[in-house]
Amino acid sequence: MEKELLLISDKESFMTNAIKDNLTSAGFGVGFCSPYVNELNKVPKYPIVLLYLGDYVDKVGEGLTYLKDKIVEDEARLFMVGSNDEIKSARAFLPDSIITRTFERPLNVKDLVEAMNETSELIEAESEKKRILVVDDDPVMLRTIKGWLEGTYQVTMVNSGMNAITYLAKNKPDLILLDYEMPVVTGAKVLEMIRSEVSTASLPVIFLTSKSDKESVMEVLKLKPEGYLLKTMTPGEILQSLEDFFVKQKNR
Repeated sequence: MEKELLLISDKESFMTNAIKDNLTSAGFGVGFCSPYVNELNKVPKYPIVLLYLGDYVDKVGEGLTYLKDKIVEDEARLFMVGSNDEIKSARAFLPDSIITRTFERPLNVKDLVEAMNETSELIEAESEKKRILVVDDDPVMLRTIKGWLEGTYQVTMVNSGMNAITYLAKNKPDLILLDYEMPVVTGAKVLEMIRSEVSTASLPVIFLTSKSDKESVMEVLKLKPEGYLLKTMTPGEILQSLEDFFVKQKNR
């Protein structure tokens, strides 16, 4: 897999050029973009984004907010370089949950390149894992399931049905684990929307449900998902069920 990285800063400088030259020498294809919406929306998907901060941070809030959504949608790894104050200002727009690592200036470019290489190798290793989208309005449940699955699968989490539909517009996971009992947009409605679009209709969906009585289970199965998992199942039982699903799918 080719190593690729997007470098973002308000302008090219001696330091950004030095970073680009060192990354290019290390085998990276490096794109460059300024932190403004009209520029960011033109760039393709990159697996790694390196944001080189400066005194411009407070002037580009709209761009950083756009970048936050792009990082989430593209499942990119975000790194930031800047002074302590610049990093603190950027965190007002870019939450810790999407930041992989920060580097304070003065920057050791060798350390930066090493970190980018390690991240690229990790991304390549993870690309061989099956991708699972978990949709649940309960943040505790999301974190719990991710903890159970992330050693074996690539796991992406969203906390509502509409966020799931937005994610699926650009990403195609190997499996969707969908909470059946969500408020506002229920799991049943989300499945209906998934099945109604040609681009997503064939994506496999397994429901997550906390109800195990016969009537509730029959209600779930009427929607013809690939199956259902009870939230009361043990981590081992869930992992085994997912393994069985992927083996069955491969043998079809």
